Amino acid sequence: MAAYCLHNTSALRLNNPTLSSFSCRPLLCQVPRKIITMCRDQSSYCASITAEIEAHLKQAIPLKPPLTVFEPMHHMTFSAPLNSAPALCVAACELIGGSRSQAMAAASALYLMLAASVTHEKLHIPNRLKPKPKPAPGVCSANGPMFDLMFLDAMVPFGYELLAISDDPDQDTSGRVLRVIVELARAMGSQGIIHAQYQGVIVSQLDGGGSNNIELIDDMCRKKEGRVHACAAACGAILGGANEEEIEKLRKYGLYVGIIQGYTNRLGRKVKEIERVVELRNLALKELDHFKGQKVEEISSFIVGP
Repeated sequence: MAAYCLHNTSALRLNNPTLSSFSCRPLLCQVPRKIITMCRDQSSYCASITAEIEAHLKQAIPLKPPLTVFEPMHHMTFSAPLNSAPALCVAACELIGGSRSQAMAAASALYLMLAASVTHEKLHIPNRLKPKPKPAPGVCSANGPMFDLMFLDAMVPFGYELLAISDDPDQDTSGRVLRVIVELARAMGSQGIIHAQYQGVIVSQLDGGGSNNIELIDDMCRKKEGRVHACAAACGAILGGANEEEIEKLRKYGLYVGIIQGYTNRLGRKVKEIERVVELRNLALKELDHFKGQKVEEISSFIVGP
């Protein structure tokens, strides 16, 4: 991805004087394009869904004028580390009999919001206490972390726009789409992932980053990865036409999957030593007992654990 950014940005500058002062800093180009454990197999169910989501977004965010807006958004979207929540949204929709296309807009919106969120963490938190560097001669003074935050902030409303325009009056989907918008707003807002990120900053200042406190880790995993995956699964179920019982079962399933993923992100291989992860795995599988068919096996592949 770094090679893409450096090559294409140079080409764009040659043909677009307005981009002469824009630089793609190493911080963004070097964000690791890491695929999470449950999607490590590129032929897996999760990976196949993720590939379709990315293809959908590449059509929605083409490199078109004004390039000063779309090029940074395009790069920030596809250079952020992957997250399994958008794919889980689609998987939940398919599980209850919906089509992949019914959940694609919601999954794409969630993908955008998560990409903005994780890049915001890497850009803003490490630099917020540092003095602002003086711009080099000939470099736009706006070119810095705050310049990037402008594009990150633009990605979130664009996600809601993608979801809103997916409403199909002929299929009477307005109620489902509106409900999903509310679900996403709660999961990504001040009481959701934003709150979890703030807590993460506080925890990182503790001795050892809180890595020895299982209760603290569990709470962090529940509020961050757990809440996002719960939202994703519930949204997919809603869009697929699930009843309330099915929505809540998939919401709980997503919660357990997300917490397990949070443990894996924080503890790596040590996660196999945590009894709590085994418990969460069993709880997640129990929520799937209600469902039947081939898709149960496919969505169960999202569970990571010993």
